[in-house]
Amino acid sequence: MFKYRRLLQGAIAFLTAVLVIACNAPSPPTDNSGSGTLTEIPLGVAVAQTSNVALFGQEQILGTQIAETYFNENGGINGKSLKIILQDVAADEQGAINAFNTLINQDKVVGIVGPTLSQQAFAADPIANRAQVPVLGPSNTAEGIPQIGEFIGRVSAPVSVVAPNAVAQALRLNPELQRVAVFFAQNDAFSKSETETFQAAVQDLGLELVTVQRFQTTDTDFQAQVTAALNVQPDLVIISGLAADAGNLVKQLRELGYNGIIVGGNGLNTSNIFPVCQAKCDGVLVAQAYSAELDNAVNRAFRDAYFQQNQKEPPQFSAQAFTAIQVFVEALRSLDQKTPLETLALPDLRRQLRDEIFAGTYITPLGEISFTEEGEIVQKEFFVAQIEMDESGQQGRFAFIEAN
Repeated sequence: MFKYRRLLQGAIAFLTAVLVIACNAPSPPTDNSGSGTLTEIPLGVAVAQTSNVALFGQEQILGTQIAETYFNENGGINGKSLKIILQDVAADEQGAINAFNTLINQDKVVGIVGPTLSQQAFAADPIANRAQVPVLGPSNTAEGIPQIGEFIGRVSAPVSVVAPNAVAQALRLNPELQRVAVFFAQNDAFSKSETETFQAAVQDLGLELVTVQRFQTTDTDFQAQVTAALNVQPDLVIISGLAADAGNLVKQLRELGYNGIIVGGNGLNTSNIFPVCQAKCDGVLVAQAYSAELDNAVNRAFRDAYFQQNQKEPPQFSAQAFTAIQVFVEALRSLDQKTPLETLALPDLRRQLRDEIFAGTYITPLGEISFTEEGEIVQKEFFVAQIEMDESGQQGRFAFIEAN
């Protein structure tokens, strides 16, 4: 009797394990019609909706929402609807890790757009790579992002390509520039990577780096760093930080008497800094990977939709988020024509989608882009803009003065 009881217990344990595995196995995208036909494709968007990083994330969400509406109104994915599933990554690595795990394991998305910060990408992207889920970073510009793994790519050009353009433009505006002060947020991976690029550009252009000042992304008082920099009399200041801290730094530089040219990194590439530094933002140079003036059909549609909603031109972070969604949509359309998506198990769909993404060429709001085998964006056009604030000091715009 004891022998049979043990056999019965073993059988129950085996069946329980099988059920657990079955319940947790990846399933294909959802059939909502009950007809056996795939109607909806879930795509994850993991960006900052809360914390100080939300200044960027809000713009990214606008871009993804416009993309979802635009592509669904224009045929979706060969008749299937695109469904954007948002998760908040907040401002830290754990927030990104949690968002990625939820999108991959609970929401069963086919791919992910995100996260907002490069530092978050270094923590969360390996999770997606191990799960073989394709990721496109919409604003991850630090060196080393595509090298995280074969399922990781980005539509945000690396700082090594973009940042030097602004320094070169500053020198064109004032050929007498010589002494350079650099400020950067030492607790942010993107800012640390960007400042290395800026400092290399300073040396390559034969300028003198007279001081390097460090701060934290949570800082609001920069008097000590600004005073130390002004004591060595720079005629060019370069800032790598996020919107809130960098905007406050710009403001305090002007208030404490610095009147020279300021070059801002990608963290200043958002209209959300205007309320921070207000009139003091005027004149700041920022290299950009997007121009609202770029003339192609998809950018015109994106620009018009953004303007109708917000009564202003779209910023780079919205354009890059839109572009990431576009790449996923076009790759899904292409894959569906070769192999109907409903015939693929989710793991197979994700793997084949990764190959389709990196094999394609896309005409986007960023212009024509493609990818290297490693997942790095290949982009042809870049720009430099100068912030112009209005007389009230409350509203501003990025006036484009240079294109490459």
